Amino acid sequence: MNKKGFIFDLDGVIVDTAKYHFLAWKKLANSIGIDFSEAQNEQLKGVSRKRSLEKILKWGNKSLSEGEFKRLMGLKNDDYLSHINQMDTSEILPNVAQTLDFLKENKQAVALGSASKNAVPILKKVDLLEQFEAIVDGNDVSKAKPDPEVFLIGAKLLNKEPEDCIVFEDSVAGIKAANTANMISIGIGQKEVLHEADYVFTDFTEMSQDFLKGLISGKNKKQTKRNVSIDN
Repeated sequence: MNKKGFIFDLDGVIVDTAKYHFLAWKKLANSIGIDFSEAQNEQLKGVSRKRSLEKILKWGNKSLSEGEFKRLMGLKNDDYLSHINQMDTSEILPNVAQTLDFLKENKQAVALGSASKNAVPILKKVDLLEQFEAIVDGNDVSKAKPDPEVFLIGAKLLNKEPEDCIVFEDSVAGIKAANTANMISIGIGQKEVLHEADYVFTDFTEMSQDFLKGLISGKNKKQTKRNVSIDN
């Protein structure tokens, strides 16, 4: 059997920690007199903490000293950690555990590729850490998505060529990174938002084992059109 490299983003793909990021950023922004919408929050998905705070300050037309900027980043992370410390296996998104089990049973190489610097503690909380042969997170990269660095490192750790890798992502930046890396990109979310992905599913419950087998065998390839949605 062919052995491919399957690389999963974390936030919004394996667990919905995006809601905790939103709550923490919202609380922080409100504390300095800035408000932003859930629609604007979409721009923060898959983006580093530093870049996220820069965006929020721009929305509020505010500037901070370097020291205050770092202090606020720390406050946001502390607030976020207080949320994820309460996480357990019930937070795993539908059919993710089954998908990981299927890939393991079929002897596929599996990695995590996330911008989060808290990836390991989150995976421990939801008891999925052992499912990943390699973990690449915000502590390992210098360039944020849409730069493909995180996925290219993941492929290297799995000893796979980029064209033999499949990426699961929920953010536009992540899909762009996967496409730039010449990997098959699978969007998890709304096809209207993730239309640049090779394939799009609302969640893993829509993804059949036959589709996964097609990825493993090479039957399901990169698409020339970036708006393919598969119904199974």
